[in-house]
Amino acid sequence: MRGEDQKQTGMFSYISAEQRVPKDHPLRAIRAMTDEALRSLSREFEKLYSPVGRHSIVPEKLLRALLLQVLYTVRSGRLLMEQLD
Repeated sequence: MRGEDQKQTGMFSYISAEQRVPKDHPLRAIRAMTDEALRSLSREFEKLYSPVGRHSIVPEKLLRALLLQVLYTVRSGRLLMEQLD
């Protein structure tokens, strides 16, 4: 079952991601392009998931994380989580 792509603004920090990233940072433009591309793929993702069962991690979030991992040449998902701050 496919989960929903919801933003969790203040779950682990008092400072939101929007406040952490400067307004003119290149990641903002990359995020806009990525979101547009992932929206166009949403129906394809939906076809891949069963309508029953536990909710999965949203594929859009996984792909955004992988993109950050590639852009910042982080070796693993665990290191990415440690370096997100």
